[in-house]
Amino acid sequence: MHVQELRPVADSLGLSALVAALPLLVVLILLGGVRLKAHLAGLAGLLAASLVACLAYGMPVDQTLSSAAQGAAFGLFPILWIVVNALWVYRMTVRTRHFDILRRSFGRLSDDPRVQALVVAFCFGALLEALAGFGAPVAICSVMLVALGFDPVRAAVVALVANTAPVAFGAMATPVVTLAQVTGLPLDSVASLVGRQTPLLALVVPLVLVGLVDGRRGLRETWIPALACGVAFAAVQFAVSNHVSAQLADIGAALAGAAALIAVPHARVPAAEAVRASVLTGARSEELDERDPRREVVRAYAPYALIVTVFSIAQIPAVKDGLARATRTYDWPFLDVVGPNGLPVGGNVFTWPIVATGGTLVLLAGLCTAVVLGVHARVAVREWLATVSELRFAILTVTSVLALAYVMNLSGQAATIGHFVAAAGSGLAFLSPVLGWFGVAVSGSDTSSNALFGALQVSAARESGLSPELLAAANSSGGVLGKMISPQNLTIACAAVGLDGREGDLLRKVLPWSLGLLLIMCLIVVGQSSPVLSWMLP
Repeated sequence: MHVQELRPVADSLGLSALVAALPLLVVLILLGGVRLKAHLAGLAGLLAASLVACLAYGMPVDQTLSSAAQGAAFGLFPILWIVVNALWVYRMTVRTRHFDILRRSFGRLSDDPRVQALVVAFCFGALLEALAGFGAPVAICSVMLVALGFDPVRAAVVALVANTAPVAFGAMATPVVTLAQVTGLPLDSVASLVGRQTPLLALVVPLVLVGLVDGRRGLRETWIPALACGVAFAAVQFAVSNHVSAQLADIGAALAGAAALIAVPHARVPAAEAVRASVLTGARSEELDERDPRREVVRAYAPYALIVTVFSIAQIPAVKDGLARATRTYDWPFLDVVGPNGLPVGGNVFTWPIVATGGTLVLLAGLCTAVVLGVHARVAVREWLATVSELRFAILTVTSVLALAYVMNLSGQAATIGHFVAAAGSGLAFLSPVLGWFGVAVSGSDTSSNALFGALQVSAARESGLSPELLAAANSSGGVLGKMISPQNLTIACAAVGLDGREGDLLRKVLPWSLGLLLIMCLIVVGQSSPVLSWMLP
């Protein structure tokens, strides 16, 4: 049995917290300072966490290794199981050229580049984030915007800033699922609170996007469709995350935002060609003028409709209960950990939702997609294996970071840091989103940031008398604003639009928006922790 200690180093909370923070410092320095590749930094951090667990916290070697193995297992299933299958669906649409048809369909929705930015970067980007995440929306949307005639720099900036509001529920709610897992909080509680924070960003981001595309004129002439898009997105994201399913939150929000754009008449934009000439300097792809048969357009939209349908059916109470019965719970081998209070921790048990998980449902939708798009079984399998190969470094990164998080959480390192951070008292509510923002800015992933800091936020909240659910949610909600400045996303954006080596230029353009929106989120969390906005909480 391993009993977690809060002050293992010289019976000092400060020294113990300093030692416990070493693995995080290793990861942050290697990523941000040395600029080591993420998977190597993750492995180095895992090694540091294991040494601290064994040498400082007295955790037996077998239990340390078992903790790391459980974290890696959780990284593979359900997290990467979702990502692989979602990107597999996308690869099949590219192979059959139905993705090109989808892109042309978007281009015909409006001639106004400001509205196109909302349709492609905000709405479709949110849908891609909901299905895959992990940089896919930035890469795909920036390429689509360039094809529509956007200057490469403008396209990359718009795609980066747009990839904020949907991130917490991205990849079938992987960040909040991870947050619930590492903190031991109920998923519904965490998702409900995140769903009362990030929708407020959705009200602002569309207005920021039209401003980025066309400055003050863009705001003056297209604020009505932008606001309608943001309100529809925010309302549905709130409603679905709180009352339906966290996994469907971004899908429903993205569809609602797009529907609002189509429904609202784009008044005061008669000079679309003049606007296009003045704000766009890229070459518009001639492919956009091709006319596609209606049948093929329907097939291009089919994969996303199938995913929505499958997930909706899975939420029917009878179906949901049937899927849940396939879930298996195991006593994780070589693991017997009790907290400082002497009670067993939740990590001793591993839950395996074999069928009732987003990845399996996406796989089912992917099989249906292969049939609808006419992809031969052999080709579909080859594309799935190619997806795994393409994601091999991401797989290693996610598994190493989750292994690191589990070692820190189960050994007691996260609890020590949490107790130390709790000294901030009421100021913790303001700093909580900043910690999540910092974690995503460095790691490029809200999932990784939640894995690293989720348990720490909960420990600090309990010590300071704040709501654990509120600070856990704030970690994820603040984290989404670090996405646009993370080296990983900046590199993806530059590579997608042919701006290799200009990551610094993009960073200078998006950093003020990242910091400004982060300040708004910090004030929201402070308000929710006080009587001012406490009425917003469940």
